[in-house]
Amino acid sequence: MSIIVTIVIGFIVGLIARAIMPGSQSMGFILTTILGIVGSIVATYLGQAMGWYAQGDAAGWIASVIGAIIVLFIYGLIAKRS
Repeated sequence: MSIIVTIVIGFIVGLIARAIMPGSQSMGFILTTILGIVGSIVATYLGQAMGWYAQGDAAGWIASVIGAIIVLFIYGLIAKRS
């Protein structure tokens, strides 16, 4: 059940990040979900590295969206070069 919840939350976070980020991102369902999940992982890692979260704590919604925007920005830079 936890995997399904992770996928749904990752999809929602990915959709929010794509809506906030200017420009057009042509991503399907799977890439949007992966974007949200990776954004959450990035936010959790950065939060733990900066001391905002204790070991084992996960990032919240806002931090996950910010992490997904960071990942989307890096993805845009890489895709633009190719």
